[in-house]
Amino acid sequence: MAGRRSVTPLIALDAVLIDTETTGLDPRKAWIVEIAAVRLVGGRLQPNAVFRRLVRPGEPIPELASGVHGIDDAAVADAPAFADIWPELSTFIGGAVVIGHALGFDLAVLKRECERAGIDWTRPHTLDTRLLAEVAEPDLADYSLDSLAAWLGVEITDRHSALGDALACARIFLALLPKLREGGIRTLAEAERACRALTDVLDQQHRAGWVETVGAPSRVDTERTLRRIDSYPYRHRIRDIMRSPPRFVAADNPVRDTLTRMMKERISSFFVRTVPHSEQEVQEQNAGIVTERDLLRAVATHGAAALDMPIDRFMSKPLVTVPADDFVYHAIGRMSRLKIRHLGAVDDGGTVVGALTARDLLRLRAGEAISLDDEIDQAEDAHALAVAWAKLPHVAGALLGEGLAARDIAAVISREVGALTRQAAVLAERRMRDDGKGDPPCRYAVAVLGSAGRGESLLAMDQDNALIFAQGEPGGSEDRWFEAFGGHLADMLHEAGVPYCPGGVMAKNAAWRGSLSTWQTRVDDWVVRSNPRDLLSVDIFFDLWAVHGNVDLANRLRENALDAAKGQAAFAKLLVESAGKFETGLTFMRGFRTENGRINLKKTGLFAIVTAVRALAICHHVVQRSTSGRLGSLKGLGIGGEADLDALVEAQSVFLDLILAQQIEDVEHGTPASNTVAIKRLSERDQIRLRTSLRAVEQIDEFTRDLLFND
Repeated sequence: MAGRRSVTPLIALDAVLIDTETTGLDPRKAWIVEIAAVRLVGGRLQPNAVFRRLVRPGEPIPELASGVHGIDDAAVADAPAFADIWPELSTFIGGAVVIGHALGFDLAVLKRECERAGIDWTRPHTLDTRLLAEVAEPDLADYSLDSLAAWLGVEITDRHSALGDALACARIFLALLPKLREGGIRTLAEAERACRALTDVLDQQHRAGWVETVGAPSRVDTERTLRRIDSYPYRHRIRDIMRSPPRFVAADNPVRDTLTRMMKERISSFFVRTVPHSEQEVQEQNAGIVTERDLLRAVATHGAAALDMPIDRFMSKPLVTVPADDFVYHAIGRMSRLKIRHLGAVDDGGTVVGALTARDLLRLRAGEAISLDDEIDQAEDAHALAVAWAKLPHVAGALLGEGLAARDIAAVISREVGALTRQAAVLAERRMRDDGKGDPPCRYAVAVLGSAGRGESLLAMDQDNALIFAQGEPGGSEDRWFEAFGGHLADMLHEAGVPYCPGGVMAKNAAWRGSLSTWQTRVDDWVVRSNPRDLLSVDIFFDLWAVHGNVDLANRLRENALDAAKGQAAFAKLLVESAGKFETGLTFMRGFRTENGRINLKKTGLFAIVTAVRALAICHHVVQRSTSGRLGSLKGLGIGGEADLDALVEAQSVFLDLILAQQIEDVEHGTPASNTVAIKRLSERDQIRLRTSLRAVEQIDEFTRDLLFND
C-alpha cells in the first residue's frame, strides 16, 4: 500500500536503481542498447542482485553514441530485442521504488520502447538523485553524476556503462541520505514533496520530453478514503477471530497444575467450570475465568502455599461474554468499558463456544501493531530499527480510522518510543563492545522523559531521554563510558527516525546523565533554586519512565525527586514560570489565531495544560505520569474545582484528536508531522469543540495561580 510505503525512511528503502545506454539523447527517438539495474533492500546495496542486458535496437547505433558508451552494432548483433528482455526486467523491478540519476530520461526511453513493442506502460514509484542532490545542497554548481560523485567522495568505475552508472547512482543515493536527514528529509514522502518544489528543474525536464519523476499526492487521498470506508470492526464478526474450542479447567484444579498447563499450551487464561460438568458444553452462567495474572498475583500474596489452592479462589465470575455472531466493534466497546482483556463468546443458546482476548482484537484491527514491538526488539542495526519504526504512522492511522481515541493511540506510540529507545540502547552497548570499550562499568538505566514518559507522544517527536548509573563522578571513568554510550544511543535513534532534541535533552549530554548521587544532588539543587532560567526543561524530568537497564535505579530517583518536591509550592511556581507564557489560541473577536491557515495546538493548548497540571502534581505528590491521570488524582484530592478539571481533561482529548488526525494526513503527503492543525479541514462540530477547549485553557493561568501562587 502506497500510504504505508510513503512513510518509509529513506535509510530503509527497498529500491531498484537503473541506468540505460541509448542510441541518442532525444527520448522520443532513442533506442536502448544496454540496461542495468541493482537492488537496495532495507537501504543496503545487494551486490549479487544485479540485472544487466545488452539490447538490439531497431536502428544502427550512431558512431557518436558508440564513442560514449563503447557499444557498437557488432556488440548487440546477437542481443535480444527490448520486447524480449522487458518481462525479466519488469520482474526484477517488481513493486520497488525505482531510482536513477536524471531518471526522467531513462523513464521516457523505457516508455517509448514499450510503446513500440505494444506493451502497456505504467510509471513506477520513483526518485531522482539529481533532484535529491539539489534538495540537499541547492548551491552546487553542477549536478552531473561525476560532480556529485566528487562532492560526496563516491568512486565511479566503468563510467558510461549501464551497470557502472547504476552502481554509482546507488552509492550517491546512500551518500546523500545523511545530508537529506540534516535538512529534515527522512521519508520517501518527504523526499517526493521536496523534489516537487523544484519546479524550474521539473519544467526543463518536461520540455525535454522526459517523464516526470515525482508523482502527485492525490493517490494518497484516494487510498486513505478507501481505508476509512473499509473499516474492520464493522466487517468482521467475533466468530471470525475467536479462539475455538474454548479451554476449560475444573474449579477445584490446583494453581500449580493450572500454571503448568498454561505454560505447556502457551495461553494466558482458562475458562473455569463452576459446577460439576460431564459434558463438553458449558453455559455462560456456569463459567468463570482465571488468568495468568490472577495466578501470579495469588502466588505473590500467599507464597508457595497458593500453588496447592484451588483456582476458584482466584477466578473472576461471572464470565463476561459476547455473542459469537456480533460484529467485532461490540467486543471492542465491551472490553474498553469494563477495562478487561478477556471475553467469552457464546452461541444463541448461551453456550461458551470461543475465547477472545485483547491481543486477538489488536492482531486483526491493526496487525502491524502486534508485530511492531517484536520487530523493534529483533532489530540488529539502525536500518532495521528504521524499517520497523516506519510502520508507526500507518498503525496510528489505522487505529484512528477505527475510532480509537487519540489519547489511547498516544499511549501506543509512547510504548513504541520506549521500545525503540530500549533496543537502541542494546545496540549502543554492542557498539561500545565492538569499539573495544567493554561492558557497562556499573548498573544503569535509560529513561524517556516528556510526552513519551507521560504516554502522550504523537507523531511529531524528538528525543527526550536521560541516563542514571549506579556510581561515578562527573568526568570520571564511568561518566566517560556513558557519554560515549549516550552518543551512540542518540545517533541510533536519530538514524532510525527520532531526531535529536533541539534543546539537548539527551543522555549524551552531561546535564542529562549522571550517577544516582549526582542526580539526587541535582534534584535537591533544583528544589531550592530561585531562578526560573536555571530550571529550563527540568519539569519533564518528573515524567521519567525507565525503559532499559536497571529500572529500580530510575524509579528510586523519581520517587526521591517527588518526595523532595512534595509541598514545595515555590518550586512548582518556578517550574510554571520557567516554562514561559502560553499563547492564546483565540483572537479578541473569538476567532482562531492562525498562521498560514493553521493553529498550533501545542503552543495554544497542550502546553498550558501539561505544564500547569504537572506543577500541581509535583507539589501535591501525585505520582501518576499521564496528564489525565494527574488530573484524576488532583480531583480525588479535592484540589481545584471538579468542573475545571473535567474541562481540562476534555480539552486535552480534543487537542490530541485534532493534532493526530492532521499529523497522519501530513505525513502521508510528505509534510513533516507538526502540532499545527489546518482550520479549514475541521468540521463545524470540531471547530465548536476546539473553540470550547481553547476557552477552557484561557482560564488556566488563573486556575494555577489560585492553587499555587495564593497559598
